[in-house]
Amino acid sequence: MSKRVLTTESGAPVADNQNSASAGVGGPLLIQDQQLLEKLARFNRERIPERVVHARGSGAYGHFEVTDDVTDYTFADFLGTVGKRTEVFVRFSTVADSLGGADAVRDPRGFAVKFYTEEGNYDLVGNNTPVFFIKDPIKFPDFIHSQKRDPFTGKQEPDNVWDFWAHSPEATHQVTWLMGDRGIPASYRHMDGFGSHTYQWTNAKGEAFFVKYHFKTDQGIRCLTGEQAAQIAGKDPNSHQTDLLQAIERGVHPSWTLYVQLMPAAEAANYRFNPFDLTKVWPHADYPLKRVGKLVLNRNPDNVFAEVEQAAFSPNNFVPGIGPSPDKMLQGRLFAYADAHRYRLGVNHTLLPVNSPKAVPGGAQNYGRDGFMALNPQGRHAKNYEPNSYDGPAETGRPLSAPLPVSGYTGNHEAPQHTKDDDFIQAGALYRLMSEDAKSRLVANIAGGLSQVSRNDVIEKNLAHFHAADPEYGKRVEEAVRALRED
Repeated sequence: MSKRVLTTESGAPVADNQNSASAGVGGPLLIQDQQLLEKLARFNRERIPERVVHARGSGAYGHFEVTDDVTDYTFADFLGTVGKRTEVFVRFSTVADSLGGADAVRDPRGFAVKFYTEEGNYDLVGNNTPVFFIKDPIKFPDFIHSQKRDPFTGKQEPDNVWDFWAHSPEATHQVTWLMGDRGIPASYRHMDGFGSHTYQWTNAKGEAFFVKYHFKTDQGIRCLTGEQAAQIAGKDPNSHQTDLLQAIERGVHPSWTLYVQLMPAAEAANYRFNPFDLTKVWPHADYPLKRVGKLVLNRNPDNVFAEVEQAAFSPNNFVPGIGPSPDKMLQGRLFAYADAHRYRLGVNHTLLPVNSPKAVPGGAQNYGRDGFMALNPQGRHAKNYEPNSYDGPAETGRPLSAPLPVSGYTGNHEAPQHTKDDDFIQAGALYRLMSEDAKSRLVANIAGGLSQVSRNDVIEKNLAHFHAADPEYGKRVEEAVRALRED
């Protein structure tokens, strides 16, 4: 059987792919060597800007199957029938480190799910923690800058990390999560996922419910200590990628059970704390978990760059029956995520196979044209404006979700205060839920980082947060920090 012919980018056959064209034997190379110049030019452009956050990632395909009836709460078609399956792509990631960083590090994990529904792609972008460090998107660039490499030293600096947290008491809850036992998952398969934000579901009657998503791992929670993680990261920086890839290849398909918490929209205004505050959870006693379905991953990407690195998720990709809430962080991300992809991948990134709506006949139907890497799937007679007289795609007139009332004056407002709004109550409650051994590890992890801070005032501000969360919590962290600084 003859081999396929190697060609240039333009399709011309390549005569010699081992030796560059030169001016005589041993002479200088020729600029007319198309294959040499094309290969080098393409090689120079193989990399695109990495994500500023969530750069280090892994992904897989699978399906989501509805197991329980939720039609009383949403008219989303892909959730409308028990037994219905929808193809998905899931991307897991670390947050702070670069593309070349290790997997086994103390860091939140991204947990992004793309549902290829018959009504378009629905992107659910979350983390493996139900809360986050901040609750207003205007602070996000500063937060990430404080956690990433310092402009002068070129490395992550404890002074920067803890200085930002010292001035952001709302971070205390997430810091307690991060420094606790679940701060370093053993693998992507052995961690939960959360939508984290509050979203809105709307049913066929037009009734609105606020919703939080919980993906509970069916493999069980497994985590690493700092010592175990350091050892694994040194041996295999790609440990989480390796685990996910090999598990699926050998037929061990990881799965998660999806649960939701549902709050009738009318209850939000008088709830005891702001239900749209990303630094807080909704107690299950108030809003119990309701099972929805099963997420299963069963196929690895054929090309990591094309399908993982170029996968683009945006929380603004809703489908009918699902919409946003007044969650400030979510509101900021509705713009920021899609804009990041337009910068990294180009305005036509939604035409890439991993991002294109699979179940929509003919793909996305709109009037966007041109830009880098533009195609013309609409054909020669399609118009690029609307409305028109040429049977182009038209609006439905049916909102995706219920409208929410608004009132008041424009301005830079703090979030509305509820009766039990506090930056420390839930962090203290989380601490008190831990076993004695878990508390000791939490304290040691915090003290290990905080003790490296050079400014005493920054240390004192952070200690005040832990004291406010729980007196014992604060006392133990303070004593541990003092002991490490005296050594």
